[in-house]
Amino acid sequence: MVKAAQRAERLARTSVWLEGKGPRGGGSRGGGQPSGLDRDRITEVTVRLLDAEGLPKFSMRRLAAELNVTAMSVYWYVDTKDDLLELALDAAFGEMRLPAADSGEDWRDRLRALAVEYRALLVRHPWLSPLAGTFLNIGPHAVGFSLAVQRVIRLTGLPARGQMGAISAVFQFVYGFGTIEGRFIERCAAAGLSQDEYFRHAMSAVTESPDLSEVVHHAADLMEARGGDTVEEMRERDFTFALETLIAGIEAMIVRG
Repeated sequence: MVKAAQRAERLARTSVWLEGKGPRGGGSRGGGQPSGLDRDRITEVTVRLLDAEGLPKFSMRRLAAELNVTAMSVYWYVDTKDDLLELALDAAFGEMRLPAADSGEDWRDRLRALAVEYRALLVRHPWLSPLAGTFLNIGPHAVGFSLAVQRVIRLTGLPARGQMGAISAVFQFVYGFGTIEGRFIERCAAAGLSQDEYFRHAMSAVTESPDLSEVVHHAADLMEARGGDTVEEMRERDFTFALETLIAGIEAMIVRG
């Protein structure tokens, strides 16, 4: 039992934010560090590389080459690659525009705004979703987002026992939707096709498959009713309807008490 507890403690503390290694005014770990570098710059370039090349291709050596320094130089500012990825993750969370704590907006509008911001973040940075599912998400920007979500849910009037469930319903949906959307856009770019071209190609292949013809047949009326002339329009309609369904569900649960 003691060993298990020790292992759990080590796992829980595997975070740049729990080891006293978070940003310290852009400084480094001590004297003798390379000139022209600071942690903010390293984090900024990390985000840019992750956007351009993706998480699988990212390495400390690749980062060092982009910074025009040696790989060991980067270690003056971070202990591990995971520390750097956590810093990049939180930097990305800092891009979201969060409602002010004293905003007079209706909770529904504030919830919509947070959902839209989170979705856009996941699409803009496809590498973010696997990192958000790996690390603890306890950097200052991630915590700021969590607090903004909690404030909005408290305004709904839901009983306390249901508030975390409502947060899960909305933001796990957005996480899944934004992750899939971002990956789809990545596949289109890798194939050298627009989203509409990729979608038409995929649908043609599915339609011509004997094993999938029944599925296509049964979904034809749903696809027609879905509306939208482009992939982006169809996706926007799906997201909006799904989010409004969740908001209506919260309203119903408030009435139920």
